[in-house]
Amino acid sequence: MGEHGCERVLRMGVLGCADIALRRLLPVIAAHESARIVAVASRDSAKAALVSDRFGCSAVTGYQRLLDRDDIDAVYIPVPPGLHHEWVVRALEAGKHVLAEKPLCTAYEEAVDLMRLARRLGLVLAENFMFLHHSQHATVRSLVEDGTIGELQVFSSSFGVPPLDPASFRYRPDLGGGALLDVGVYPLRAAQLLLGPELEVRAATLRIDEATGVDVAGSVLLSTPDCVSAQLDFGFQHSYRCSYALWGSRGRISVDRAFTPPEQIKPLVRVQQQDRYTELAVAADHQVRNALGAFVDAVLSGAGGPLAEDETLLQARLVSDVRGAAKVALVKGHSRQRPTASGPRATAAGQ
Repeated sequence: MGEHGCERVLRMGVLGCADIALRRLLPVIAAHESARIVAVASRDSAKAALVSDRFGCSAVTGYQRLLDRDDIDAVYIPVPPGLHHEWVVRALEAGKHVLAEKPLCTAYEEAVDLMRLARRLGLVLAENFMFLHHSQHATVRSLVEDGTIGELQVFSSSFGVPPLDPASFRYRPDLGGGALLDVGVYPLRAAQLLLGPELEVRAATLRIDEATGVDVAGSVLLSTPDCVSAQLDFGFQHSYRCSYALWGSRGRISVDRAFTPPEQIKPLVRVQQQDRYTELAVAADHQVRNALGAFVDAVLSGAGGPLAEDETLLQARLVSDVRGAAKVALVKGHSRQRPTASGPRATAAGQ
């Protein structure tokens, strides 16, 4: 690890100049007291140079050249999901700890492979689901555990955005595109967080863009062993929605902007109990900084192996099971035309 005064500093490299990296992670890494951006790599030397100038780090042309450097301890990988397995393997084999953007992989078997490799090499590997690090979800779990809404019956969640840029990798099957892997994974991960590890997929639908071959919308029904159900919807053909709700025998809890709350706002957790309606303003929180901090702390503390391995593998299995269970319908490619109406920015992963 690098040294900064008397403190250890995690020296980080970034593989790729993806939008989410530029908007979210790189500014937070640059501001973190225990992390430093050493280099950013792109296959486009001009793009790498622009990003390096902005963040005061080295520019590297080509991902492998960055991994070959001995002044980097860990890498953040925001390349398209279809490239994750290859570059996470290469990074781990180069002795680097890895923070990989969600989803970790496009196939369950690939996720298992990466976990085994990270465990064998004693390197930290984390899937970057940033919303998990916002305190509002701990508030929700506490309310449920305290019996605020009685016995839980149904969990529901939606994450939909308007059509994206047609040139985006999200419309390319070979790069791991599609709504399930981009926005559908959020309701799935939230269901796991709030209902526990024994979820099973019971039914699913996927709407496939006939022009590109990627799924642009879908729904999933899951259940726990005692038949608490989870009803999930997601897609690229929707007005913006990003929410979840828990419905119990004595009330209901709902959360808007569940996966994308800006760090400056105090999210509202709404509780309905018969004729009583309560809005709880949760403290503002910075889920991006918290997610990075958890990774940095794990590496600097000497932790070896994957973080949240069981949860990450269950997530990958559920995605695989959704695909296996899904009833599929083709839709016309004109649905990818981007709307001109104003509204929340439609970015994949919405983070």
